[in-house]
Amino acid sequence: MWDKDTRISTFLQLFKPILNGQFFKQIKDLGVDKYVKKLFTTHLIIFMIYAQLEQLKSLRAISNSLNNQDSSQAIALESISFSQISRRLNNLPTEVFQTLFKHLTFKVLKEAGVNALNESLQRIHIIDSSTISLCLTDYRWADFRTTKAGVKLHLRLRFFEKGVLPEEAVITPAKPADKTQMDALVVDEEGALNVFDRAYVDYRKFDSYCENGTRFVTRLKGIAIKEVVEELPIDTDGPLKKHQIVLLGNPYTNKMKHKLRLIETVDTEGKPVIIITNDFDLTAEEIGDIYKNRWQTEIFFKWLKQHLKVKHFHGKSEQAVKNQLFIALITYCLLKMLELKTGYKGPLLTIKRLLKTCLYEPFNCFVQKLYKKPTRPSKGRRRPPDHEAIYQETLRQVIAGETDHLNDLDYDPVIL
Repeated sequence: MWDKDTRISTFLQLFKPILNGQFFKQIKDLGVDKYVKKLFTTHLIIFMIYAQLEQLKSLRAISNSLNNQDSSQAIALESISFSQISRRLNNLPTEVFQTLFKHLTFKVLKEAGVNALNESLQRIHIIDSSTISLCLTDYRWADFRTTKAGVKLHLRLRFFEKGVLPEEAVITPAKPADKTQMDALVVDEEGALNVFDRAYVDYRKFDSYCENGTRFVTRLKGIAIKEVVEELPIDTDGPLKKHQIVLLGNPYTNKMKHKLRLIETVDTEGKPVIIITNDFDLTAEEIGDIYKNRWQTEIFFKWLKQHLKVKHFHGKSEQAVKNQLFIALITYCLLKMLELKTGYKGPLLTIKRLLKTCLYEPFNCFVQKLYKKPTRPSKGRRRPPDHEAIYQETLRQVIAGETDHLNDLDYDPVIL
């Protein structure tokens, strides 16, 4: 299926984690290609990842990409209609993409190696979600508000050498509360520490976590009812404002049975941040620093929405939307694997942009261009010349008789 030129290309290096016997076997076991004659699952996945990289806006544009001879030869497909792509995207079980996503996240962590991970952060799992707005007329199944629809991408992310890596994903309509997905996302393994925000506060869950040893760190809502059991000492010159042992909840309705630590610190703007945890081993300063690292999830969601296609969908069914979101996560994982393979330390966006022009070139050419230094370093944004000041200075020189330099061909008043 893949010719010799492709075997040494950047294309193959990018898609190598997908084009392997293990994934082909999974596809065969699922039976999704049993009656397919032309557009196989691997074709569809490569098409959609290519659309992510190129930011193609329609299925017709994806279909037309085969007019490029390099694309046609690499994928081993001469042509396909946009309607065929649409049908497969809408009908292919989301389990296929979900399985591939989990496989790739495992491979990224494995290729990074234990030494490449930050030892102090490797057991921290961040749980968060982001809502993607949709047109209510086209996506009735995802009704969110009176005039708006939406889907919510729930993620569990793991601290990585350069930011975070998604390791578990759940996609739902936007209406259900975040805390309804805690069972699917919270890690109960020994040594794992779950970090999430106020949207996941659930006192009954917290009690169960205390009973089974599931560690968590979260932020407390300002209106929360709490009983202070013990005041713990703090450094008055440090960032901490409070350190207490508390019981949360209303004693008549939902009061917790287990005690928690309450730590009050301040954010970068000086506003109070109240954090609670059932971890009694880490210091209060460490707990505060761990929660503050949640900002990296915001960067991840922002990157995903800006540089991958997750705001415009090629299909209107729930299955098509979920498939496209998983393809975006798969694309991110493939970019991270390419980043690890090249050892590149710069922005991930640079790799994505360079792939658009070097996808069918030899991989060594791609690496050389990735590491190529700019021949003319930028001097940054320069202020426009002050023409009035130049005129006044030249006039002063003429009146004073200081005019010899004005006849010099190298003289330029603008750059003085």
